[in-house]
Amino acid sequence: MTANLLLTLNFSKTEFLLIGLRNQLAKIHNSSLATSHCARNLGFIFDEHLTFSDQITALSKACYYHIRQLRCIRPYIDSSTACTIATSIVDSKLDYCNSPYYHLPESRLSRLQQIQNSLARTVIKAPTSCHITTILRCLYCLRITECIEYKLLSLTYKVLTTTQPPYRHNLICVQRPPSAHSSSVVTLARPP
Repeated sequence: MTANLLLTLNFSKTEFLLIGLRNQLAKIHNSSLATSHCARNLGFIFDEHLTFSDQITALSKACYYHIRQLRCIRPYIDSSTACTIATSIVDSKLDYCNSPYYHLPESRLSRLQQIQNSLARTVIKAPTSCHITTILRCLYCLRITECIEYKLLSLTYKVLTTTQPPYRHNLICVQRPPSAHSSSVVTLARPP
């Protein structure tokens, strides 16, 4: 601890964010604290109510910019190249840190799904009249909600099988099945 005594806080680059429900935040009347409405951490924008609306707006703006650029060059590149560009530039943005989106309202998740639909139509060169399910199946894409669930399930499986990282492993409680018939089923208990 004494080794960090010479560190100073750069107030121009420091943000203070209180996170909570609206009624909880209304109870805090400390005017000496200058709090931010939202703050960026590792490229992800957190807001005070964890609605992620600022994050989704910023993500939409960045993704649609790249989709428009891809549309401009799409007539000159083959499908494989278009798919590689779409995956590396736009799809990676949609997939980055998407687990906090779990259980968001459908209105916010639909904005993300619209980005994915627009990207898929651009790659395939399909008109908006084509049904998106067929296009996503053709590209072997999971829908946004399925991507989020897949990410959470993958992380959980990794923690269960490797017990790494320990801080996550300590949060997971496995319930034993009540009967021998369901011995292959793993049920997780909510952490205390």
